[in-house]
Amino acid sequence: MIELKDIYKIYSDGDSEIRALDGVSLFVDKGEFVAIVGSSGSGKSTCMNIVGCLDIPTSGKYFLNGNDVSELSEKELAHIRNRELGFVFQQYNLIPKLNVLENVELPLLYKGVKAKERKQMAMMALERVGLADRANKFPSQLSGGQQQRVSIARALAGNPPVILADEPTGALDSKTGKEVLEFLKQLNSEGTTVVLITHDNDIAAQIKRVVRIHDGKIVSDETKEGN
Repeated sequence: MIELKDIYKIYSDGDSEIRALDGVSLFVDKGEFVAIVGSSGSGKSTCMNIVGCLDIPTSGKYFLNGNDVSELSEKELAHIRNRELGFVFQQYNLIPKLNVLENVELPLLYKGVKAKERKQMAMMALERVGLADRANKFPSQLSGGQQQRVSIARALAGNPPVILADEPTGALDSKTGKEVLEFLKQLNSEGTTVVLITHDNDIAAQIKRVVRIHDGKIVSDETKEGN
């Protein structure tokens, strides 16, 4: 489903260059749950941006569902983001002036889904995260964990095959973070491919496959039994 082949992302800094990614190759199969782990500046966020079609590599190839997306135009990348990928961020990125239902509807609005169908799809996504009864509330009326579940519902609304979660538990207390992680595991068990970015080794320890990145290179890729 996701295949990076010898990916480099190089930034020029005067006479020197910064290799945010330095020859990264990675394969994620359909239905996997993978954690990409690294400290600040390791390259994990750059890797996420390329996997999420938010950035393009300096060189190398990126295949998503067998399609080479490494050299597409911004318009083409936006189309793929809207159809193939769902995003969950640390800070939720909910719009305060919109209620929960309207926040979840947003990606469907961008897709051009008609209002009646859009509402039905958004409500189904809220039901999946257990927040259908909060549809008319505003983000400020929800707890942090509930807001993160709304962001997950928004990511799920268009039924994307891949969820990309960038530090989804980073703004939550440990108990609520564990609940959000368990929910992502549940989605994965239902067939959704999940790629999670984190710097937290405690979070990584709860995920079956862990890819560690340091100085722009993958330094380990381990799959554990029993997770």
